[in-house]
Amino acid sequence: MATLIVAFPKLEEAKAVRNLLVRRGYEVALACTSGAQAINMADRLSDGIIICGYKLSDNMLYSELYEYKPKSFEMLLVASKNLWDDCQDNDIVCAAMPIKVNDLINTIEMMLQVQVRRRKKKRMQPKRRSPQEQKVIDDAKAILMEKNNMTEPEAFRYIQKCSMDSGNTMVESASMVIGIYSE
Repeated sequence: MATLIVAFPKLEEAKAVRNLLVRRGYEVALACTSGAQAINMADRLSDGIIICGYKLSDNMLYSELYEYKPKSFEMLLVASKNLWDDCQDNDIVCAAMPIKVNDLINTIEMMLQVQVRRRKKKRMQPKRRSPQEQKVIDDAKAILMEKNNMTEPEAFRYIQKCSMDSGNTMVESASMVIGIYSE
């Protein structure tokens, strides 16, 4: 589950929201009053949601907090509707003050589901190889195609299967193929 950071100009407000979220089963890493504290905590975490007010105690506006936060963090602005200036321009989710508990919980739940989908999508993308790593694999495929009369897809599948069987990466398996045939 992603971690929540609560940042409001008054510590009592931040603690009240934190306590509400903790009672609902959410993990809150920090309840703070300044944007600097929120950013500092966010930098130490992998991802999550920053729930904040319009202007924090260090005079940091939500837009500045949005700009400085890590990209892996989402932001939920809790402010009156007339203060939602450029929320639509950015990916800032807004909730109107005074906020109802169910609205807050439902909004956070929606944001967490979006983060889970984004993490899954990122995990499913194939890892990008460096040009050097790709060259090792291409060289190994060329050797297999020349020495064993394999087609390019067959050579690739062979390296891939060796990699899966041995628990090595494709590059390590390709290096082994090159090592075997270069002796």
